[in-house]
Amino acid sequence: MKKINTLPVTLAVIAALYSISAQAQEFTQEQIDAIVAKAVDKALAERQEKMDAAAAKKVDVINEPESAAQSPDMAIPFGVKFSGYARYGAHFQSGDQKYVAVDGSYNGASAIGRLGNEGNGGEFQLSKAFKSDNGAIWDVNVMIDHWGDEVNLKKAYAGVTNVLASNPDAYIWAGRDFHQRPQQGINDYFWMTHDGQGAGVKNFDIGGIKFDLATVAAVESCNPEVMEDETNPSRITCTGGSGTGDRGNYAVTSKIHGMKLGPLDLELYANYGFDSKAVEGEDKLKAWQGAFVVSHSNDSGVNKVIARYSDNSDNSVYNKTDDLTTIYASFEGSHKFTQQAQIEYLLAFHDYDNSSIKSDNRKNYGVIVRPMYFWNDVHSTWLEAGYQRVDYDKGGDNSGWKLTLSQNISIAMGPEFRPMLRFYMTGGQVDNDRTARVNGTKEETLDDFNLGAMWEAWF
Repeated sequence: MKKINTLPVTLAVIAALYSISAQAQEFTQEQIDAIVAKAVDKALAERQEKMDAAAAKKVDVINEPESAAQSPDMAIPFGVKFSGYARYGAHFQSGDQKYVAVDGSYNGASAIGRLGNEGNGGEFQLSKAFKSDNGAIWDVNVMIDHWGDEVNLKKAYAGVTNVLASNPDAYIWAGRDFHQRPQQGINDYFWMTHDGQGAGVKNFDIGGIKFDLATVAAVESCNPEVMEDETNPSRITCTGGSGTGDRGNYAVTSKIHGMKLGPLDLELYANYGFDSKAVEGEDKLKAWQGAFVVSHSNDSGVNKVIARYSDNSDNSVYNKTDDLTTIYASFEGSHKFTQQAQIEYLLAFHDYDNSSIKSDNRKNYGVIVRPMYFWNDVHSTWLEAGYQRVDYDKGGDNSGWKLTLSQNISIAMGPEFRPMLRFYMTGGQVDNDRTARVNGTKEETLDDFNLGAMWEAWF
């Protein structure tokens, strides 16, 4: 690995020396040294530029997955593009829980920190782009995922850009897609999610500001059952339909982005949820949510504030609960002390308030810190510490802590680079005092110590 990384620098030095040898009689030793130093600095700068570009691409892929057709001036890739995300490994449980999780959490076990605390799965996408004679760029995308040992069709859509003369960057799409699912990395939380099928437009330019608008529907779930059929005794059918249509829960989603407030970047979200006649009688509800994201980036890192309010819903207006209001707010970021020493962090708050069923009302408080040290381009050591408290309005509270030490092997230096191999140990303790009190159970304190090995990659 070291030989590969230093090759561009070596070649640059050789080239400089070769040029110098042809005219050696015209240069002093000091001049030669200066030329060589300049060549080395240039090669190192170019290498760092490529690494930074890869890091920027990673952020886009994780938080806002893009289609094959990204801009009107892009070069169409040859053949089919294969991309996605996956993590698989073995996780040995020696304590009370396989994963450290506090009862009542807004996001399961990941809310206390995902490192060494997450299961297996992946998402695998095939994309094909086309460019017509009139300059329009089309793409077709299909994705399957594997979570909980189930395989599902998550994407099947087509889109086109550079078809509106007044708005060439606008991307018009229809079909089934991951939709409006902004994600936080360190707690693996989709603080909004409206995956489904429908149609919309992205990146519609309004005076330098980008606007996204879509109408989408939640996908009908398939409940497989073996049906009695003399002609086909093993026939399997799906209760309620084929599982490929809409289940009756709809959302109108919108996003305004590309706004600058001095050194700050601003995003605004507004969503409205409603039901069709596929949802019977009194079960039909309406819901809405609004949110903003303010972020600031510099050479040392990034900081981001997220705030979301939802009425009759939580993180999705598909799933509605009467008289429910939720608030989610967080502060997250990363800081680079040096190229080798970095840290990521998150403070999160979640308020769940149902005026009809008050027994489940609760507030979540969480903090996660992840200091990282990169020994070289290959090896790194990460330490993640997390604490979470769930305060119920009635019955007390639950709380817990988690600590994970992970030794990693990755393709390059930095937390954004994958593929990565991780060898970790995780310890923690959860005190579910409120759960035990309400349910009358004795196991209120759960101890954890787990060992594991995992690979992770986005590609």
